[in-house]
Amino acid sequence: MNYKDFIADPNRSCAIVAHRGAWHGAPENSLAAIEKAIAVGSDIVEIDVRKSADGELFLMHDDTLLRMAGIDRDAETFTMAELQAIALREDNGGEGRAFTDQRIPTLKQVFETIRGRIFADLDLKDRGLFSEVATCAREMGVASSVDLKTTVMTREDLDWVRAQNIEGVPFMAMAYFTAGDVSERLSLLSEIKPFMCELRFDHLDTIASNRQLFRNANMAIWFNTLDMAASGEWTDPRALIEPDAVWGRLMGAGVSTIQTDEPAALRAYIKTRTAARNPAETLVAG
Repeated sequence: MNYKDFIADPNRSCAIVAHRGAWHGAPENSLAAIEKAIAVGSDIVEIDVRKSADGELFLMHDDTLLRMAGIDRDAETFTMAELQAIALREDNGGEGRAFTDQRIPTLKQVFETIRGRIFADLDLKDRGLFSEVATCAREMGVASSVDLKTTVMTREDLDWVRAQNIEGVPFMAMAYFTAGDVSERLSLLSEIKPFMCELRFDHLDTIASNRQLFRNANMAIWFNTLDMAASGEWTDPRALIEPDAVWGRLMGAGVSTIQTDEPAALRAYIKTRTAARNPAETLVAG
């Protein structure tokens, strides 16, 4: 099954996105973190893409290597050979974290790793790489298994997306919705028909009360429960304590894809939630 068909399946459970891979126990954005994301049952792995000084696409979130490798220098000023000689710190890095045997992977290495095993959300640190990354995905035979995304809030944003050569690669819009602009925002997005929208909202009811409009647009709803200001009250730390109040309420409102730093915990919660709703089926399966 390709990425778009998976997301469009009305019978699937909430999709789990491992933010920068499952990095508890492996360096973020490393091949080990991607392998761990697969092992804990994630459906999608989110990765950050940059371009090296000699033109190779590679994975790294920050501008510099300070947090993940202890080197205070812009990552994109290194050649790919230099980058792959640098050891990554464990987990999400930072001073005091031990160095590992993991190195900074190329995007091509990542595509080889994910093929047929997990979908990938490609967060480009420079959206000017859209066409180049799409070409790489097509050449590597994974175009239908990855997505490209950018903010689409204005007609200028929409026109920019239309001008990119991303044929064959699913596109996900990023947008902010308020109670008064849902119809207008969806009308704009419908012109490029993103298969999914990574969104933020003013109030949860803005999404819950308009879920049919999203269904009519064939646009799945993605939300981030990361521990950051943009997530508002809907964060992983709170979800670990009150999963029903965070993950459960989001799913109930129509969110069908959640990006998290706690993919194993979210997988366990979804399994428990599904079992509670289908006790007879669970008994038979057991």
